[in-house]
Amino acid sequence: MKAIKCKDVNKQFYRKRALNDLSFSVDENKIVGVIGRNGAGKTTLLKILAGLLKEKSGVIEVFGRRPFNNLFVSANTIYIDDAMNFPTALTLKEILEEARRFYHHWDHELALRLFHFFEFEPKQRHNELSKGKESTFNMIVGLASRSPLTIFDEPTTGMDAAVRKDFYRALLKDYLAHPRTILLSTHHLEEMEDLLEEVLVIHEGALSLHISMDELKEYGVGLTGKKDAVDSFLKEKEMLWKKEQTFDTCYAVIKNDLTGDDYQRLKESGVQVSPVKANDLCIYLTESQNGKGSVDDVFDRSADV
Repeated sequence: MKAIKCKDVNKQFYRKRALNDLSFSVDENKIVGVIGRNGAGKTTLLKILAGLLKEKSGVIEVFGRRPFNNLFVSANTIYIDDAMNFPTALTLKEILEEARRFYHHWDHELALRLFHFFEFEPKQRHNELSKGKESTFNMIVGLASRSPLTIFDEPTTGMDAAVRKDFYRALLKDYLAHPRTILLSTHHLEEMEDLLEEVLVIHEGALSLHISMDELKEYGVGLTGKKDAVDSFLKEKEMLWKKEQTFDTCYAVIKNDLTGDDYQRLKESGVQVSPVKANDLCIYLTESQNGKGSVDDVFDRSADV
């Protein structure tokens, strides 16, 4: 069964289009990364899936139901982000007790074990926490809820590297014991490669790529060499990204469909072939096409202003 179905989904805020004919589907019990630059539409999509926003047009289903104003979807979904608010009158321990009453899949024992592991004080209040501790507490709520659809929107904001590592480990162990559909929006793809099963790459509100993590790691290869030699080869291949390095050399990323003959031709032309990291590939796929160039151009005094 599909946990999520999106067909030609659009969303607009005033004159700004946040989602543009977005279509994809996600099977139940998958951990899916939602990747894209700031402003790409990730948060808008996740909030629509959680029923917090209403799409402008298109068809969107969560567990076979339209999520907006749907009690069933609300009862089976949790949305975690870095702007979560809890009643200031409640202590952290009391918040967990209330969550226990609200989420019918809630694992209170897990919540308390994580609470003590990350060294929270029972009488602390959420609005008194640092940004990193806020994110950590929110993560505890998200994991302990065991919601069939669990959405983490940039869940590691403010966390240091050690805590992020613990979060990834905790999420994976609990997912393996209690599978559910988990969506993770992140800028730390390189840290989550071993956690994610699939990746949704969103660029300017549209779907750029929906692929398994294993396939993403092999999706592109880099070519480095003389411009003429690289350009000659690019005529026959699907180019994903290109950057001039010096006056006569360049680096290009192409879709990885090279044959044995291709490798031989590249070797004879002096073009080096190299793997492309998954995180770098996502950066290349979501680079703006508005003609602004790279940050290097900011320091080029010969460039037009």
